[in-house]
Amino acid sequence: MTEIDPQRSALVLVDLMERVVALPLAPRPGDEVAGTAAELAGAFRKAGAPVVVVRVERPGVAEQPPGSGLLAGIAEPGDIEIVKRTVGAFHGTELDARLRERGVRTLVLAGIATNLGVESTARAAADHGYDLVFVEDAMSALTAEEHRASVTLDMPRLGTVVTSTALTLAG
Repeated sequence: MTEIDPQRSALVLVDLMERVVALPLAPRPGDEVAGTAAELAGAFRKAGAPVVVVRVERPGVAEQPPGSGLLAGIAEPGDIEIVKRTVGAFHGTELDARLRERGVRTLVLAGIATNLGVESTARAAADHGYDLVFVEDAMSALTAEEHRASVTLDMPRLGTVVTSTALTLAG
C-alpha cells in the first residue's frame, strides 16, 4: 500500500477528453481508464485534496476538433482545469503556480496516453521538484508496449507506480 497525505497532494488527470478516450487504446480501453480515474477523483475530493483536469487545445486553429471537451463526469466544480498546448501540462500553463499556492508536494498522475501526456507531465513535474505517484490501472496508451515501457522503465525512475487499490489517502 502507498499512503499519501491529501493535504499535500493532488490528483492530475491528463487528457481524459471524449476524442482521446474513444481511441483504440491498450492495455485497457479508455472508458475503463476514465472509470478508474473518476473513482480516484471522488476519493481525492472527499479527502479535500485538489483534482486537476488537463485537456489539450491545438494552437493556431480556429476551432478545436470534435470531442475536445473533457469526458462527462470527469470534472466537477472546484477542480482545477488546465488547458495545455503542448504534450505536457506544465509548459506555458499556470499548473505549477496553482499547485504551489495549495501547498501541493506530491502529484498522483493518471490519464491518456501513458507514454505521452502523462509521462511528459511527470518529467516536468519531477524537474519542478514534485514527488510522483503513477496509478497504472488509470492509464493507457496507443499500444500495450508503449504503456508497459513507461510504467516499467521510465516512471519507476521518476516516482512510485501503484494500482488504484494500492493507493490510500491518509486521515
